[in-house]
Amino acid sequence: MRYINFCCAFLMAGLLIPSGQLMAQEKRELFFADPTIYVHNGKYYLTGTGGSGGSAASGFAALESTNLQTWSKPAGTSGSAHLILTKGEQAFGTEGFWAPQLFQANDRYYLTYTANEQTVLTQSTSLLGPYTQAKVAPIDGSEKNIDSYIFKDEDGKYYLYHVRFGGGNYLWVAEFDLEKGQIKPETLKKCFDQTEPWEATPAYESAPIMEGPTVIKLKDKYYLFYSANHYLNIDYAVGYAVSDSPYGPWVKQQDSPILHRSIVGENGSGHGDLFEGLDGQLYYVYHVHFDQQQVTPRRTRIVPVIKQWDAETGLYKFSVASDKVIVPILEEE
Repeated sequence: MRYINFCCAFLMAGLLIPSGQLMAQEKRELFFADPTIYVHNGKYYLTGTGGSGGSAASGFAALESTNLQTWSKPAGTSGSAHLILTKGEQAFGTEGFWAPQLFQANDRYYLTYTANEQTVLTQSTSLLGPYTQAKVAPIDGSEKNIDSYIFKDEDGKYYLYHVRFGGGNYLWVAEFDLEKGQIKPETLKKCFDQTEPWEATPAYESAPIMEGPTVIKLKDKYYLFYSANHYLNIDYAVGYAVSDSPYGPWVKQQDSPILHRSIVGENGSGHGDLFEGLDGQLYYVYHVHFDQQQVTPRRTRIVPVIKQWDAETGLYKFSVASDKVIVPILEEE
């Protein structure tokens, strides 16, 4: 599904930074895979698969920052990590806690995630949790599904973008009843098939894989960002498609992938989330392989996203500022 080269820029930095200092920075790096960042009240909150004090087997930990570069445990944290969700009797899942998303609706905060290869919705009165369920159950237990992303449209309707299996990993969408925490089954629709060369490179043979969705809406167009290739593939990458409807049909954009090892200099760059920074800049947070020989633990990265209007096509075009990749680190205690 998706799970993690020392970047060229980082290696080059080693020529300028004393080796001891470089090793210290590496030790303080963040190791959240499938990361997401939520912006709230002048701060950034980051969580993901595994990470600082978290575990893909036990739940989700969170860190906070005011500048995206240096991160720390939230104030008042006791122990090695601040866990916003822990497996147990108040939330579904016993293993495989992957790919969380945080969002707010009315006076509640929500955390959607994967566990036991099922998508799950939990809620809390606090952004930092704990997140629980009144009724412990997955969103749709009829079959396995992972990588949930809940999108709210301008008309107030919610949509669940997620991955379903069947000869590979494919993206699906359905209207979502937030109050009930369930999809409307009659609206369930597959987004698209694997069609582009970049989505299946020979560096690692696998069944078709498209996952890690994020959706935004700009000028009545829906932009679906997704990762393709197996997570073990050095060519794990991010591209995007555009539609006039949350259901599609989706037109894959020819400037994809916008995130790839050839662009950012690190293997396995993908499965993250878009967010608008406190400076109004659009960013994408993602993970990369540990180094050129080893996948895990995956390292966390953040890159500014360049959004440009194309008058000829009537669409926004996206790219990343590859010379401005942020290597987030833990604050020294």
